Amino acid sequence: MIAIIIVIAIIVILALVVMGSYNGLVKTKNQAEEAFSTMDVYMKKRYDLIPNLVETVKGYASHESQTLEKVTAARNAAMTASSIDEKLKNENALTGTLKSLFAVAESYPDLKANTNFMDLQRQLQTIEEDIANSRKYYNASVKNLNNKIEMFPSSIIAGMFHFEKKPYFEVSSQEERENVKVQF
Repeated sequence: MIAIIIVIAIIVILALVVMGSYNGLVKTKNQAEEAFSTMDVYMKKRYDLIPNLVETVKGYASHESQTLEKVTAARNAAMTASSIDEKLKNENALTGTLKSLFAVAESYPDLKANTNFMDLQRQLQTIEEDIANSRKYYNASVKNLNNKIEMFPSSIIAGMFHFEKKPYFEVSSQEERENVKVQF
């Protein structure tokens, strides 16, 4: 009789451990997905702002069409990305082209003094700060999820229920790590 009670107690304890680990994994997975969605909202705001910025720059620097086309193409690629990995890669490319756009703008004093451009640039800078903060939050959430997936005993539960690690948002190239060079 005591042996049966001990076996039942062990089964109940194991069930509670499995349930607790599973619920913890679900919670951190949902937190990482929510963090990505938050970042995605800010990126959408940036996508909506870029065409206005490009049009403003076009009026002053129409011969810089190659830079403007690259910004537009990078925006479109980032907007149409279908996977998280593709979205993260395309976001890095868009950030690089925006740096080029602002480098072009530095060459045109009239453009820099234009109130529409200054307002758009200020809005974009605010959105970029929001995106940077949401990227930090996303990476922290992904770190928590990936830690749970790799750490014992939750790694066993993660394997049983097919939880997968999520990618970090990282700067993907050395070029993106460098400061923009403004030359007159």
